Amino acid sequence: MARFSRIEVAIKMKETGVVPVFYHKDIEVCKSVVKACYDGGIRVFEFTNRGDFAHEVFTALVKWTAVECPEMMMGVGSIIDGPTTALYIQLGADFIVAPIVDEEMARICNKRKVAWSPGCGSVTEVVRAHELGCEVVKVFPGSSVGGPDFVKAVKGPMPYACIMPTGGVSPDEANMSGWFKAGVHCVGMGSQLFPADVLARKDWAFITNKCAEALAIAAKLR
Repeated sequence: MARFSRIEVAIKMKETGVVPVFYHKDIEVCKSVVKACYDGGIRVFEFTNRGDFAHEVFTALVKWTAVECPEMMMGVGSIIDGPTTALYIQLGADFIVAPIVDEEMARICNKRKVAWSPGCGSVTEVVRAHELGCEVVKVFPGSSVGGPDFVKAVKGPMPYACIMPTGGVSPDEANMSGWFKAGVHCVGMGSQLFPADVLARKDWAFITNKCAEALAIAAKLR
């Protein structure tokens, strides 16, 4: 069962402004990364459903996080169907992120009041996501569908839309400035926060510092 409601997740996304997106098959690496992010001020974390037995890694991770990083809201991304959505909700996911708009996923999340952020690449998809009860819409891939200009265009007729771009976002002011000026709710970041060489040498302090820097930039730009 989710430890945080969908409203709490949406509010925390807004407050912090940055949602790390990460997957690794090694549970110990995942624990170290989540803790590094937590120490840097992150409170919403997206674990991506990418590798074989990813749900087993998440199960161990979400149990560990509840004890070691109690304020961290743990979600799962790269979900594309209802059965996988139900599986991760059963395992304790606080929110579900998808690259698509899928009505079955929406129904499952809404029944349990779990936050659902579908990937949208058009105004029509954003409106459909709203109709299906979405609080925070994911724009994916952010840089390919128009970047900050797309967000600004959507916010024109729909200023109430809460948008989280993922893809094409990096933890530097030059990049983040465009997104936040366009009116994003928050931004999702992946490999830019977790370079392969940093993971290889287990430089968790780098991740903590990079997260803190990104959060500071987000706070400055709001």
